[in-house]
Amino acid sequence: MAGFSRSELEEMVERWLAENKRCEELGDWRPLADMYTEDATYGWNYGPTHEFMAVGRDEIRDIAVGQEMDGLDGWRYPYQHIVIDEKSGDVVGFWKQVFDGTRADGTHYAVDGIGGSWFRYGGEFQWSWQRDFFDYGNVSSLFLEMITNNAMTSGMLARIEKATKHQPLPGWYPVGKAPVPLW
Repeated sequence: MAGFSRSELEEMVERWLAENKRCEELGDWRPLADMYTEDATYGWNYGPTHEFMAVGRDEIRDIAVGQEMDGLDGWRYPYQHIVIDEKSGDVVGFWKQVFDGTRADGTHYAVDGIGGSWFRYGGEFQWSWQRDFFDYGNVSSLFLEMITNNAMTSGMLARIEKATKHQPLPGWYPVGKAPVPLW
């Protein structure tokens, strides 16, 4: 893979961070799909039995940043640290998941542990590949706490209801069965 200039990758990251912030404010992450190449892939592992993979910009828009982010208004994903490799075009960003709602003690609901995204730059200010990683155990624990404290939004409750119907959703595959390798 050809290298990219450091300044181009830094500009891509700045554009990405600005668009993320804008989408958080909108409560709609679909516009992020325009930051991917037409044939990009975006996936993540979701525990020992399931993984998610969106193939192509349309699936990224409709499923990865659409279906999978719907109901998460009020959530922010501030990046904590970013590592750029201009030789490979890889970018790794570490982020937090923070909800605007607060506990009785005033602290924000936030996922403990580590979350991040590994990107591959495709040129022309678009990602060609993205894989997310996050601490599923801490996400589950936080959601249980929020349910117990009646702190879930109606959108989050609708997401949980849809997920618990055990019907396969677009983009979800048994481990090892995604249409392209997860990593």
